[in-house]
Amino acid sequence: MASIAELRDERLKKKAMLEEKGIDAYPAETNRTDTIEVFLDRFSLYEQGKDTVTLAGRIMNKRGQGGLTFVDIFDGTAKVQLVFKADDMDADAYALFVDMSDTGDFIEATGSAYTTQRGAQSLLVSNWKMLTKSLRPIPDSWYGLKDDDERLRLRYLDILQSDELRDLFKKKALFWQSVRHFLVGEGFLEVETPTIEVTTGGAEARPFRTHHNDFDLEVYMRISVGELWQKRLLAAGFPKTFEIGRVYRNEGSSPDHLQEFTNAEFYAAYMDYHQGIEFAERLLKTVVEETFGTLQFTTRGHSFDLSGTWKRISYVDTVQKMTGVDVLTASDEEMRGKLAELGVAYEGANRERLTDTLWKYCRKQIAGPLWLTDVPKIVSPLAKAHPDNPALTQRVQLIIAGAECSNGFAELNDPVDQAARFDLQQMLLEGGDEEAMMPDREFVEMLEYGMPPAFGFGFGERFFAFLADKPLRETQLFPLVKPRE
Repeated sequence: MASIAELRDERLKKKAMLEEKGIDAYPAETNRTDTIEVFLDRFSLYEQGKDTVTLAGRIMNKRGQGGLTFVDIFDGTAKVQLVFKADDMDADAYALFVDMSDTGDFIEATGSAYTTQRGAQSLLVSNWKMLTKSLRPIPDSWYGLKDDDERLRLRYLDILQSDELRDLFKKKALFWQSVRHFLVGEGFLEVETPTIEVTTGGAEARPFRTHHNDFDLEVYMRISVGELWQKRLLAAGFPKTFEIGRVYRNEGSSPDHLQEFTNAEFYAAYMDYHQGIEFAERLLKTVVEETFGTLQFTTRGHSFDLSGTWKRISYVDTVQKMTGVDVLTASDEEMRGKLAELGVAYEGANRERLTDTLWKYCRKQIAGPLWLTDVPKIVSPLAKAHPDNPALTQRVQLIIAGAECSNGFAELNDPVDQAARFDLQQMLLEGGDEEAMMPDREFVEMLEYGMPPAFGFGFGERFFAFLADKPLRETQLFPLVKPRE
């Protein structure tokens, strides 16, 4: 079997031979008259052997016998078979195609509709033109892409060779289009907020740090979709805002976690906690049905149905039921002992991390869909306190297939309470907790001017990945991979 270097050398020679004949191997123009999809849709309308059509696409397969060559081309809309007959076209043009073309090349083919003896709708070629000479063979044609990192590094080939993968990304685009259409239809204003911040806000995560040369200032890539900025916009007089954008978290990778991903967040003034949950449920059901055409799913070994009203469960009650620990009253030592008994590893020994780790142990056992409510204040620095129990908050999370797929709050707008919670987060940071939230004193200043009561909600790629039953990395067009050594 020839090496890739040898194959490349052969193709370079073909490129040179084309140029010697005065043929541009990379022309800027094509005379294409139809996409392949349109050609096949209208196939029955063409008079075979007479109506002239020009198609263009990449050669995916080439096979020949004697004076007959069959080629499959793909243009991104569909695939079609081209039939080259030596007796039906110029001899030099036929020979040039046989000798100079390879799989991977982009070509233009002119001819007429033709049905083969086996009933295949094809184009009988009368002339052709090179559009792009490929210097490397498509890997699957000689050894395939076996290594996962190499497959993702050469993602354009991975996608090219997989109808399923192309459909996945079309579905993902539809997912975000549906989110945008729903929110705009409900009167929300789409906004853009900073992705580089002096302090990160809106989530608890380890940020990426960088340096702003002009200001000579250490800054951070955002870890939420502008939560604290969108709340400033509520104070500015915009009653409903949303943003769909990238966020960055300098943390570990797993099937459910990446360092860069897309999320959506919306904020609605005067929408209370219960109205917000009902609105979010309606939004998510609409988006899912428009994207997937169903509300029934099986993923990660869990089967669930998103139709009907989603059940609500209490954070504290659920952890106590599943572990025997009341996270509001148990001592830190009792919580550490329970985690050791359960064999659960964790980072950080402060009470916030212990509480969160116990919940995550329980979460993995829940199929959902359900709303987790009444989340403790210690793990919810931006949520309004529960009116019946100040140790809890009006925070809600959608749980599906053992994972958190969204986050929503009755937004905290009491500046004194917010400042106190930021003080606690500062103590956690100083104690070495790199995931604690950075205090934003200018945000507190905004709250002192006044922000209306509001509900905020966020979700994103992880939700889509669960529904598609794919690791998060596989649902990204170009996930980060390490450079070749």
